[in-house]
Amino acid sequence: MLVRATVEAPVDTRADTVAIGIFDGKRVAHDVDGGVLQALLDAGEAKSAFKHLAHTHAAGKRWILVGLGDRDTFDAERARVAAATVLGRCGELGTKVLCWELPHRLDDDQAGGFVEGTVLSSYRFDWFKSAAKDEEDAPGVTELIVSDHESRVVTVDRAAVVARAQNATRELQDRPANDLTPTALGEFALTLADAHAHITASVEGRAEITARGMGAFASVAQGTDVEPALITVRYDPPEATGPVLGFVGKAVTHDTGGLSIKPAGGMHRMKYDMSGGGAVLGAMQAIAALALPIRIIAVVGATENTINGSATKPGDIVKAMTGLTIEVDNTDAEGRLVLADCLAHAVALGAERLVDLATLTGGVVTALGSTFAGLFANEEAWCAAVTAAGARSGERLWQLPLDPEYAERVKGRFADLTNSPEDRKAHPISGAEFLHRFVGDVPWAHLDIAGVGWDLGKPWAAKGGSGFGVRLLVALAQAQAGGA
Repeated sequence: MLVRATVEAPVDTRADTVAIGIFDGKRVAHDVDGGVLQALLDAGEAKSAFKHLAHTHAAGKRWILVGLGDRDTFDAERARVAAATVLGRCGELGTKVLCWELPHRLDDDQAGGFVEGTVLSSYRFDWFKSAAKDEEDAPGVTELIVSDHESRVVTVDRAAVVARAQNATRELQDRPANDLTPTALGEFALTLADAHAHITASVEGRAEITARGMGAFASVAQGTDVEPALITVRYDPPEATGPVLGFVGKAVTHDTGGLSIKPAGGMHRMKYDMSGGGAVLGAMQAIAALALPIRIIAVVGATENTINGSATKPGDIVKAMTGLTIEVDNTDAEGRLVLADCLAHAVALGAERLVDLATLTGGVVTALGSTFAGLFANEEAWCAAVTAAGARSGERLWQLPLDPEYAERVKGRFADLTNSPEDRKAHPISGAEFLHRFVGDVPWAHLDIAGVGWDLGKPWAAKGGSGFGVRLLVALAQAQAGGA
């Protein structure tokens, strides 16, 4: 979808359809000749109630009026929802070129929300449908024009870049595991490096992972004949400011649970267990495209967690690259094994602030549903920075505790640590405390995104991969770079 900003009046653009939002108690700001749009509102066919839609024809165009509700509670997420609602109606009406006339006095986040909601809700995954049409023949909006009195070029362009990167992550998520292998995820990273001058990437396989002493990561990968991948992406732009950020993502491209096998009913969804790694790569795509002046080291651990004759057995003991030994008491608690070595690797490479993203536990879904991701952090200032990025991006976080009593629970009986305490109480916290042992003194935040990674139920991402984390990491990088 082509996206551009303009200061032209909507009626003067090439759009075939114009969308106008109406706040409670407000009139149509710029009506067409004859007051057709206000008449629609006065007649009650159009309403200011949030998401209410009405449309008419005037001045050679379609006009969609959508309710935005109370102006005081309007934010970027409501803008995304309103935009997605309008795009749904556009699909029914056969719209090709849509113009949004922005309401007056929006801030940049709210204005960007209209762009994000439109681009995100235009996402379709039909790679494997034989009836899929060529892009030029596909139905739907092909161009979005954003009209405002003041130039919104920077805001609109940024929102489009970030939304496209989020859609790229969703595409990675929705690909089946026999297509999106760890090797394929590594190829995505290498292609990303080829496309951006200040990105470099490397992909290391089983032999290199073992040679690095990453026994925890290797123990997960030994149960599959598919080659694992340690993906390292560096973004090093000129005139970078701020700390060196470390983004670490779990990318288990399919998770059977290993010998601690999962129930069959939902196992097809376990292709989404790479969602954290996908979000890290999507964020790197957006950050490089936006040329944010901050150095980032991204580490993604990609493997399947399956079963063969060499698979790790419950009770096996492995050694991480830090030298800590781990009892693998549950092979379905594999994500923390992958992340442990990847976090230590990021620290060794020079990361000064860490964020990891992982679909780590079902317990966080029970606790927080699909509204918040779980947040754990070892420093309050860094926790506040990550939380603020989540609030600004609309990818919200809820802090859960770290505590010495929880840390005691991950001590092993026969090794330094266990990957799964026997009673499974406070499982998301146990997972976070396990990871805590691999970051040293580096400020670190762990995001458990198991409840928000897919099937989000939002109008702009109802089913399939959500791309959660891309917007948040971009907002965090922007803030750490001084708001560039």
